[in-house]
Amino acid sequence: MKILTCSAHLQHLEGILRKSLPISLPVFGAVLNINRGNPGQFEVLVDKWPEFGAVLARPSGEVASGDTGHCRRGHCSWICGTLGVLGLDLGMLGHWEALQLDLWDTGDTGSLGLDLGMMGAGLGYLAHWKQGFGPAPGVRVGSLSPSHVDLLNETWPYGGNARSRRFLAEILGRFPQVCLQDGSGQPLAWVLTDHFGTGTHSYTLPEHRRHGHMQVALTVAAQRAHARGFPTFG
Repeated sequence: MKILTCSAHLQHLEGILRKSLPISLPVFGAVLNINRGNPGQFEVLVDKWPEFGAVLARPSGEVASGDTGHCRRGHCSWICGTLGVLGLDLGMLGHWEALQLDLWDTGDTGSLGLDLGMMGAGLGYLAHWKQGFGPAPGVRVGSLSPSHVDLLNETWPYGGNARSRRFLAEILGRFPQVCLQDGSGQPLAWVLTDHFGTGTHSYTLPEHRRHGHMQVALTVAAQRAHARGFPTFG
């Protein structure tokens, strides 16, 4: 396969994938991130160019091998036609790592998206924001810091181990995230995004639930993602 390195080619690919949404969603998110500074250090491969039939997004320079001893960041591919988007190398991923991928079947059976995430935040949330919807009194919009990695690891359904902690630390340091904080700066709710532009870890602390905090966090995240060119669906 051919690695696309030309910025013009990558922009052209983004436009083609955008026309195929939502079935191209996972690999499209990776291409969007690549074209916006490539914070996840990913690369895109095509079977041929410009009349390609398959697209693969993966960590830059990665060669297929066994367990590398760290949290795999995953792959996504889009195969034009009815085969849809398939996650690759699932056999080499742990259970939670496999769930981290966004898997889509674009055939007659419909889609099997595990997590629409950030790009599925919804136009409805943007509408709320434009109407003046915002945080509750005493709550402010902020961001998480590296000191919150342990909290993230404890509250993530696929966390609780050293590999997940490294993964969460990576996306925390590289990708956009939103955190609602109380008056003292303590986290109440948050939304993290990943290499594919999807929501990875959205959570409200139990004692602060049923106050609409997650809706506010998703609203802010959707607004910011939309401003960066990421699509929203609703």
